[in-house]
Parts: sequence; C-alpha cells; structure tokens
Amino acid sequence: MSVHLRPEEIEAESFRIIDNEAGDHSRAPDEWPIVRRVIHTSADFDYIKTLVISGDAIKSALAAFAAGKGVVTDTNMALAGISKPNLAKHGCSIACHVADADVAVKAKESGITRSIVAMAKATASDSNGIFVIGNAPTALFELLRQVREENYRPALIVGMPVGFVGAEESKEELIAVATEYKIPFITNRGRKGGSNVAAAVINALLILAAEQ
Repeated sequence: MSVHLRPEEIEAESFRIIDNEAGDHSRAPDEWPIVRRVIHTSADFDYIKTLVISGDAIKSALAAFAAGKGVVTDTNMALAGISKPNLAKHGCSIACHVADADVAVKAKESGITRSIVAMAKATASDSNGIFVIGNAPTALFELLRQVREENYRPALIVGMPVGFVGAEESKEELIAVATEYKIPFITNRGRKGGSNVAAAVINALLILAAEQ
C-alpha cells in the first residue's frame, strides 16, 4: 500500500475491499451503507448478520435530522466520533451529560450510575430525538424504562453497548420494547458493539441524509 494515498482514497479502497469480501449478502440496499460503515470502523464482518435495523429506522432518522432534533450520546467517545460538520448542516445539536457536575452529584446522592441520571437529563429536553448508546447498558435500560413507563417516544435509538455484563441483554430488550412500542431502532445482537460503531451508524445516516 502506498503511504501517499489521500484519506478519501484510503476510504474508497477500504469500501472496495469490504464490498469484495462481503460478497453476496441479504442486506437491503438502503441498509448496506450503514452496515458497511460499521464494518469499516470495526473490521468485523459479523455485523452483516448481527446488525438489526428496524423497518422505519432510516426514514425516522432522516426526518429527525431534517427537523433539527438533538443527538444524545452515552459517552464522550461516541460524541467525539460523530461528524459535527454534518450535524451542523441540519442544525442538530449533540450532547453527552455523563460528565456533567450536576449528574455526578445526583448519581452519588441517589446511589445509581451517572449513565442513568445523564439519560434522564437528556430526555427532559424536547429538542432531543436521537439517542446513541455504545457503552452503558444502564443508559439503554433507563431509556427503555421511560419508553414503557413514561410514554417517551424518541425518533431513533441506536443501542450498541459492548461488554459482558448487561450489554447483550440490554440490546435484546431494546429489540423487544422498541418493536412493541413502535420505536425506530438500530442495534446488534451479541456482546460486540461500542462507542465507535454506534457513532459510525450515525455518520452513515448523516451521509444518507446529505444524499437525499
């Protein structure tokens, strides 16, 4: 490989390799750009089979961007990985409250995780609509509790926590709850995931939005 390739040339070649190695697959044409970008981020072809995209997820995401809905992440890593220029084109804000001072105080007083408190803070704002969870199962469980118990209806949940404690279970609950309450969602089955792949999903959707 030439070390003199430009970044866009490296990305194009990466996508060519992914398309070639993926071969024939059953992903729908509108889903493949999302799956492909997740593979590009993770170098993991398992996502071809494990990524779950609800039938209304892409349409709802594009409508939320068009409406300028805010994006909320569970980690600053996910926040850092999402394209700010592409969000700005739609007038969308992005926030992560897990490190906020008031969140830390309330979490300590209540004896619960900052991720739970941060999610409750995020849902209190009507301007937010897209939730990106790549690390904390507790954040996803809290968001789903609000869907069930408080009639909260986000425009899109990207739930891809990674790890061994609660991650797989939280994603299965997302599939069940979001399906029951008709909440658009994107997730993956199993223990894999992470802030980087959750951010990649949003970046893929932002590119799709720009192409509309």
